[in-house]
Amino acid sequence: MIKPRTPPGVMELLPRDQIAFQRMLDSIRQTFERFGFLPIETPVFELSEVLLTKSGGETERQVYFAQSTGALEKSSEGVPELALRFDLTVPLARYVAEHEHDLAFPFRRYQMQRVYRGERQQRGRFREFYQCDIDVVGKDALSIRHDAEIPAVIHAVFASLDIGDFTIQLNNRKLLRGFFEGLGIGDGEQQDGVLRELDKLGKRGVAAVRETLAGEGFALSDDVIDQLMSFSQVRSQGRSDALAKLDALGTGTPLFEEGRDELRDVLQRMHAMGVPEQRYAINLSIARGLDYYTGIVYETTLDAHPQIGSICSGGRYDNLAGHYTKSKLPGVGISIGLTRLFWQLREAGLIATADSSVDVLVTLMRDEDLDHALALSQRLRAAGLNVETQLESRKLAKQLQYADRAGIRFVVIRGQDEIARGVVAVKDLRRGEQFEVAESDLASTLLVEREQSRALAGR
Repeated sequence: MIKPRTPPGVMELLPRDQIAFQRMLDSIRQTFERFGFLPIETPVFELSEVLLTKSGGETERQVYFAQSTGALEKSSEGVPELALRFDLTVPLARYVAEHEHDLAFPFRRYQMQRVYRGERQQRGRFREFYQCDIDVVGKDALSIRHDAEIPAVIHAVFASLDIGDFTIQLNNRKLLRGFFEGLGIGDGEQQDGVLRELDKLGKRGVAAVRETLAGEGFALSDDVIDQLMSFSQVRSQGRSDALAKLDALGTGTPLFEEGRDELRDVLQRMHAMGVPEQRYAINLSIARGLDYYTGIVYETTLDAHPQIGSICSGGRYDNLAGHYTKSKLPGVGISIGLTRLFWQLREAGLIATADSSVDVLVTLMRDEDLDHALALSQRLRAAGLNVETQLESRKLAKQLQYADRAGIRFVVIRGQDEIARGVVAVKDLRRGEQFEVAESDLASTLLVEREQSRALAGR
C-alpha cells in the first residue's frame, strides 16, 4: 500500500481554503480587466531551446524538464525537448514574437497560471505556484507613461484584497547605472554584480554587502562603497519628499539624468491617477535580480509584515523578445506570486477560512419528498443561488452538522409541520437563528440575505 502524500513544495488546500484562494484570484483578475488588460494562457511547457535563453537569470538553474516515458526509453545525451515554464515573462516574449502580426500594440496582457521551479525545499517556498502577471508590450517604442500606470494597478489590486497597508517602492536602473558610471564603475558585468549586491541589502544587511563589494571580484575602494551605501539609503515619504530627494542627488551622467527624469514623470502621473501618497516611496536600493530589467523597477511590501518580503515586483525591459525576433518589443510589467503570498498571509492570520461557495442546503426529511426537494432546489438555482440538495433522507441533526462542517450558511427545512402550513424553515448557521418564510418567497428572501452579507464583507 502506497502512503498518500503530496510532493514537497506544493500547496494543496481543503475546499474552504481553496475558496478563499479562488476569491483572491477572482479579485485580481477583475482589477486587471478593469484597467483594460486582456487574458492569455500559454502551455505549461515550452520548447527547451525557447525557454533556456539566458534571460531568466538565477531561475534558469531551477528548470524542470518534461519527458515522456517513451522518450526516456530512447533518451540520449542532451537536453530534453520540453521544459516547464519557470515564470510567465519568457513565455510572453515568445508569444508576442510568434503572434506579432496578429496583435494590436501596445499589447496589454494579463496571465494567471502556475509556474514551476526546482526550489530548495524549505518552509514557505514552492516548486509549483501561481503567478498573476500584467505586461504592456510596445512595438519599436513604449512611452514611460505606461510605467506610471503600473503602480495604479498595483494599488487597486491590493486595496481590493484588503490585506493591510502596503507600500509600492520605486527605483530606476538607469539612475543606478548612471550613478555607477559617475563613480567609475563602467564595466557592464561589474555593474550587474553591484546591482545584484545592492538588491540584497534588505536580506544580507549593510555590513555583509560592504564586505562583498570590497572583496575579490569587486575590490571597490572604501570611498566608492561609502557613496554606494549612502545612495542606497535614500527613501521618501510622499510625492513632494520623493521629488526633493531626487533633486538632492545632484547632477550626473546623461544616463543618470534620464533615469531621474523618468522617475519624476512616473511620480507626476501617479499623482494624476490618484494613487495615495502613503502608498508609494522612492527606494534607491531596489534593483531587482533578473538581468533583463533596464529602467523603472517596482517592489511592493506589506507595512505591518516586512518579513513577508516583496508581494509584487517587476519593471521595464527594453528588448526581452530579442531572442525570438528582430523586432524591438519593449515592455513593462509586474508579477504577483500568489501562492506564496496566500500561504504567508494565512500563516500570519490575515486570511480566514472562507464560507462555502454553496449558499443553501436543501434538506430531505423523508424519501417521498425527494422530488419536491429537487424541484425547489432548481427554482433556487434559477434565481441565482448556489444550492446543494440532500439526496438521501437522514436525521435533521446530521444534516445540520454536515452543513456546518461544510461552511454552508443557510439550511432549508421542510418537515411535515412546514408542509401543512405551506412554509419552509430556514436555519441561518452563521447567526444561529431560524425563521420561516412562504415557499414562494424563499428565493427572494435568501438573495437579500446573501447580498447583505456580501456588502458587509466588502465583496
